[in-house]
Amino acid sequence: MLSELMNFLRACFQSSSDRYGAGEIRGRQDGLLWYKDSGQHLNGDFSMSVIQANNLLEDQSQIESGSLSLQESGPRGTFVGVYDGHGGPETSRYICDHLFQHLKRFASEQDLMSADVIRKAFQATEEGFLSIVRSQWPTNPQIAAVGSCCLVGVICDGTLYVANLGDSRAILGRAVKATGEVLAIQLSTEHNVSNESVRLELQSLHPDDPQVVVLRHNVWRVKGIIQISRSIGDVYLKKAEFNREPLYAKFRVQEPFRTPFLSSEPAISEIQLKPDDQFVIFASDGLWEHLSNQEAVDIVHSHNQSEYWLKDLECDGVLFSIKGKCKKTGQSCTSSSCKEKRNEVLRFEEDRPWRSSPFP
Repeated sequence: MLSELMNFLRACFQSSSDRYGAGEIRGRQDGLLWYKDSGQHLNGDFSMSVIQANNLLEDQSQIESGSLSLQESGPRGTFVGVYDGHGGPETSRYICDHLFQHLKRFASEQDLMSADVIRKAFQATEEGFLSIVRSQWPTNPQIAAVGSCCLVGVICDGTLYVANLGDSRAILGRAVKATGEVLAIQLSTEHNVSNESVRLELQSLHPDDPQVVVLRHNVWRVKGIIQISRSIGDVYLKKAEFNREPLYAKFRVQEPFRTPFLSSEPAISEIQLKPDDQFVIFASDGLWEHLSNQEAVDIVHSHNQSEYWLKDLECDGVLFSIKGKCKKTGQSCTSSSCKEKRNEVLRFEEDRPWRSSPFP
């Protein structure tokens, strides 16, 4: 497995004359591989790579750096998002277009960054997509079965906020000075019914439904349909009004329901960054099906560039690395239309800019 990965990493450093641009991010393209060697964000450098696995782009990811508020005097920092779509591209695209804007709006209202700001941004995004489903239901009812996992990281004033819906994962690499190793520390909570705790949570919410979680072909699924228990979208399992004809029969549950089967409430953690914190890997489930947390951290730690993605392993995600030095500040960086295999690396200086507050 690691030899396959290393072959891909070496391929990422090959030059290509083709160029691809999205917003202020410009990179290189070689077939289904797109990559950017180095760019700059508020606190340092970043780089990224993308591999498209399917004909239809269902996933999105983005990096925004600079102001985290609509007010110039508001909080500043860096925002990373990974949106692993399913059933279609509509939800992940909607998240990419709206979640960060909602976050800036709520940060402006509170004049700070907080877990509450992030939670409200998730809720507003969910409500916004629900309104899209309602408006399109008469002509495009299948949009009710489109959804997306949503993994977000925000660095502001020395704090890393990680918010997650679904089964994507964020892993911190923290250096151990005594040994020179970098340890993997999982920061996010996953919402996949393959985890017993998630199954128990759903069963407690639906005590009268013995079929709320079903094991089919050795895979646990909510109502025998979907593996995740939290998402943006997927309103057919949240609102009974959309779980009926003309929605395809494979998405419809037989019995009426009042309590939603899926939730849009993110799990949010706050981490005070330390000088030994080296990088954070944000990746959707495809990566973690092939690599353990520590294997992924070891690969990142052993390389200086960011094009560490898994062409042969068909996985997706974003790599967010805390290393290097900032040469420019306040630059806004936005990327869109990024498919299953993606990484972004942000580098910071040895003297850790999160020791200074506020950011320049």
